[in-house]
Amino acid sequence: MQNALFQYLLRLGDTNLILSHRLAELCSRGPFLEEDIALTNIALDHIGQAEALLKYASEVEGRSRTEDDLAYLRNETDFRNCLLVEQPNTDFAYVIVRQFFIDVWQGLLYNALKNSKDETLAAMATRFAKETAYHYRHSGSWMVRLGQGTDESRARLERAFRDLWHYTGELFETDATEEKLSAAGIVPTSDALYPEWIAQINRVAGEAGLRLPATDYMASGGRVGMHTEHLGHLLAEMQYLQRAYPGAKW
Repeated sequence: MQNALFQYLLRLGDTNLILSHRLAELCSRGPFLEEDIALTNIALDHIGQAEALLKYASEVEGRSRTEDDLAYLRNETDFRNCLLVEQPNTDFAYVIVRQFFIDVWQGLLYNALKNSKDETLAAMATRFAKETAYHYRHSGSWMVRLGQGTDESRARLERAFRDLWHYTGELFETDATEEKLSAAGIVPTSDALYPEWIAQINRVAGEAGLRLPATDYMASGGRVGMHTEHLGHLLAEMQYLQRAYPGAKW
């Protein structure tokens, strides 16, 4: 049970960590000042969630590794984030669609985790759910705004929605780790979140004038350390300081 919880915490922590770095790459590059600040604040929320989850993961592991060790001293194949969050910031539409898919999923997940028999995880989920509700309002409103905007914004949104859709299936894969934790009342199974997720996606997509892609293909592998080429480049940048100056402190 201890190793299963450790792996699960890595999945959640790594997903937030990598997403926070992607959003941080946009600092000073937002389409206008208020949106630049909004994306930076969301990045800070995700790094805060990552720090809490990885700190708890290090305690559960019991190997004297810190949350910083887990973030900066693991190799690419040791990361357990979903593939969706490592996809690059192609343009603003990609940023919004990626965030929207994650926001709906995390909102459902954190609300379910509030009832976890693991008191530490339940307390974190209660705090995270409040942050995610804001994230969802932000990305959802942008989905509609871009979809109902100009021909250019609509075309870019449609392209991003289509391209990133292939990475959403992984969010709802239930494996032996989740089944073990679910049986103990610690976490929900991922597949149980899908009906409400797809309902919310359909509702907002409809307002934005989008149709769900007609494809069954879904990429996966992040949970077992099989990532796209993008993660290696991201980690090379994110981990550079710690790798170059081991043990450096501010």
